[in-house]
Amino acid sequence: MGDNESAAHWEKVYQQRAPHEVSWTQDIPVTSLELIRACRLPADAPILDMGGGDSKLADHLLLAGYSDITVVDISAKALEKAQQRLGAQAARVKWIVADILAFTPPQDYLLWHDRAVFHFMTTPAQQEQYLAAVRQAVRPGGYAITGTFSLEGPEKCSGLPVQRYSCDTLTARWQQGFTKISCLEDTHTTPFNTSQYFTFCSFSRYR
Repeated sequence: MGDNESAAHWEKVYQQRAPHEVSWTQDIPVTSLELIRACRLPADAPILDMGGGDSKLADHLLLAGYSDITVVDISAKALEKAQQRLGAQAARVKWIVADILAFTPPQDYLLWHDRAVFHFMTTPAQQEQYLAAVRQAVRPGGYAITGTFSLEGPEKCSGLPVQRYSCDTLTARWQQGFTKISCLEDTHTTPFNTSQYFTFCSFSRYR
């Protein structure tokens, strides 16, 4: 799927479906928040949420006192929904419409977070493009957190194929430029009351 096709796919998803109609919706992104808290970031740390879309992570980061939050997504509609939900608070977040495979970080960040974008990178070339963007974006001494479908997770999401990972294979794929801090298996209960199985890893960016 090319860049334009990918953008059109996700724009259609967010135009046609409400949050309770997509499997990835979380009212409270507990695992992501716990891994972020473990990084012990200062309140003014620049944080990037890649593929954040209509996720409520930005809401909870604002509530936690973080003041430099950037949300990137390929779908303008997804970001529009998030901004509408946040209302006046949306002005406290930077919003960027971009495809990760064509993304140039506008600044460096102390934390890169991604829940369920990396697993859509299904070829070695796509994975390396993604990881090159992370290495460019995260300053030495910073952190990266990524969540993908585990080996027990779905083979597709929203009709698209995904690359599933164990803790070991995800760690191995991220080894260039990063050192693993922690890795865990996580179960997400969807709005349809079904289970999706994830692998989450946190990494430090070595100097």
